[in-house]
Amino acid sequence: MKAAAFDYVKPRAIADVLELLRQHGHDARLIAGGQTLVATLNMRLSDPKLLIDITGLPGLSSIERRGDRLYIGALVTHTAVEQSALVAELAPMLAHAAPHIAHRAIRNSGTWGGSIAYGDPAAEWPCCLVALDGTVHVQGPGGQRQIKATAFFQDLYTTDLQPDEIVIGADVPVATTADWFAFDELARRHGDYAVAGLAVAARFEGRKAVRVNLGFLGMGVTPLRAPKTESLLAGKVLDAATLEQAAASLKAELDPLPDLTHSADTKRHLASVLLRRLLQAADASRAALTI
Repeated sequence: MKAAAFDYVKPRAIADVLELLRQHGHDARLIAGGQTLVATLNMRLSDPKLLIDITGLPGLSSIERRGDRLYIGALVTHTAVEQSALVAELAPMLAHAAPHIAHRAIRNSGTWGGSIAYGDPAAEWPCCLVALDGTVHVQGPGGQRQIKATAFFQDLYTTDLQPDEIVIGADVPVATTADWFAFDELARRHGDYAVAGLAVAARFEGRKAVRVNLGFLGMGVTPLRAPKTESLLAGKVLDAATLEQAAASLKAELDPLPDLTHSADTKRHLASVLLRRLLQAADASRAALTI
């Protein structure tokens, strides 16, 4: 199939984008990397009358430290995140996660902001933002808003982004020497949508975990945290006994949505496999530092 006919415009200022959104409402769609939108256009799942190309907008392609946060502009590509020395130093989880995103051609075109705005519960960036307690920056006619990632993703492909707003970037806390990060996912083939994925953001005092944030993808209609299991892990050494308790807690806490080929029980089991795998690695890493 091919996309239905539409008009196309490429504004040079955010103010012009916002005015076009005001004029055309739901008949307009924003396009940047287009890795999701083009597919939905061709399948006639999206039928806009106007495509607004935002790739010419200035100021949305930076990766920069802002105090104790790392800010990434909406038009930064997945590859740019993957290859950024600043990301590797200050937000290593994102560097770990980037290679899991689809394939190189898609990472070269797809954008940080596009993934966030689309809100796919199986996507890597929303999951990482939720695990990292990140903040999404949006701009509309009334100015800019900053929305915690845990509040931004609301339902299946549904976010707190209003029809007359655009995502301009997002930020995450800068890593410290007390922090440990990891990301992993399980997929049938590299580049396929993951059956389950886990992002871990932990802070330690020696071998004791002060805080462990767990962000899951592929489990529900949004990226999920596991607050009960996080509370169980806080203040403990991540030894074998603790991990068994955490795995049991997680299985009781998660209520995954099945997909066409994987039951809820299968997804729950895979989530616990990832939990054990990553937290064992975290404890081994901290133990090595205390030798």
